[in-house]
Amino acid sequence: MDTKSKALFQAANRHIPGGVNSPVRAFLAVGRTPRFIASAHGDRIVDVDGNEMIDYVCSWGPGILGHAHPDVIRQVKDACEKGLTFGAPTENEVVLAELIAEMIPSMEVSRLVGSGTEAVMSAIRVARGFTKRDKIIKFQGCYHGHSDCLLVQAGSGALTTCVPDSAGVPADVVKNTLVASYNDDSSVEEMFRLHPDQIAAVIVEPVAANMGVTLPKPGFLEFLRKITRAYGALLIFDEVITGFRLSPGGAQEYYHVTPDLTTLGKIVGGGMPIGAYGGRKEIMDLVSPVGAVYQAGTLSGNPIATTAGIATLRILKGDPGIYQRLSEKAERIEQTIREASKGFVCVNRIESLLSVFFTPRRVSDYKSVSSSDTAAYADYFGYLLDHGVYVAPSQFEAMFLSDAHTEQDIAYTCGIISDYFSGRCRWMDEWKNGSF
Repeated sequence: MDTKSKALFQAANRHIPGGVNSPVRAFLAVGRTPRFIASAHGDRIVDVDGNEMIDYVCSWGPGILGHAHPDVIRQVKDACEKGLTFGAPTENEVVLAELIAEMIPSMEVSRLVGSGTEAVMSAIRVARGFTKRDKIIKFQGCYHGHSDCLLVQAGSGALTTCVPDSAGVPADVVKNTLVASYNDDSSVEEMFRLHPDQIAAVIVEPVAANMGVTLPKPGFLEFLRKITRAYGALLIFDEVITGFRLSPGGAQEYYHVTPDLTTLGKIVGGGMPIGAYGGRKEIMDLVSPVGAVYQAGTLSGNPIATTAGIATLRILKGDPGIYQRLSEKAERIEQTIREASKGFVCVNRIESLLSVFFTPRRVSDYKSVSSSDTAAYADYFGYLLDHGVYVAPSQFEAMFLSDAHTEQDIAYTCGIISDYFSGRCRWMDEWKNGSF
């Protein structure tokens, strides 16, 4: 039942492009009407029609503790009573910066901004200012927000809608953006060979999660660290998704590879809009007002967002067992999909990040990701949604686990997944009949 959601979507389309404020929310890739959410608590979300669903989107990652965590909500309410924004420094900004540096030591100095997109845009500007070079390397299928120079063969919503580049981005803006193949050392080597003294930075999702979860091959991140140092370029880890998700210190702690600059979003704001970028002091000292790289933001360091971020990070820091619990829950779902699908799909998982790709191929890069059958995924998505399990409305997004997911809800989810692959799906029948 989605009567109210349909009515709201119709109304939204009159005043909002595509009826949504972020493209993937439109459910275009799965041929459905988006569910308009009324409330959420723990691992459940409730739409405006009263449908309750087990949520594996978790607001695309920030909800690592679950929705409406009581400690976070209490502190945010208290902060709201003191004022929503001041346009002046607050103690919270200092506390959050100290927490970030403690949990991610490579971020000796950091600057708070309004979003992950803003964090990445600023980090690249700093890298260019520090190296006095213009070119950057990104990877096919990796999404780093919607700033102009990075909307080149991007992932996330751009991949979902089969629009790798965006209209409105001048050719001159992207002329300094070089695109390499994720997990392909030789493609990176070739670019450094062709432009040895021109590359300011390599930016990478250390675990690609915007073309679905795609893990770095053994040694790939170490290779990026080595080659950037050899050529005097900076290494930027976009940890907007992986930061505080894979471990308290993010992907760089998990893989023991230290970048020069790191960008954060999502979890660092505890569900409130925020981003951060940072790195070694000698690099970050270039940022205004102490340096010549200008960056500013009226609402940067917002007291409500920093309150939510501090509360969330303190919980994660104080209870490291969260990560083991998250991993065990995700592993149960992973094993269920593997066993039930009997090799018809590829499952990629790292800790509490998970993707199922409707292809029998091993998914390790943009090319293999693109072999996924999106119609089959839409069928899978619809079945889960109709049975109260809410996953990403796109083949090319991750499934997120939270500490609030109960054993009962994990068991129910695994049962629904098993039922789907047991013969009820059009896709498997057609596959068996040689239609694919």
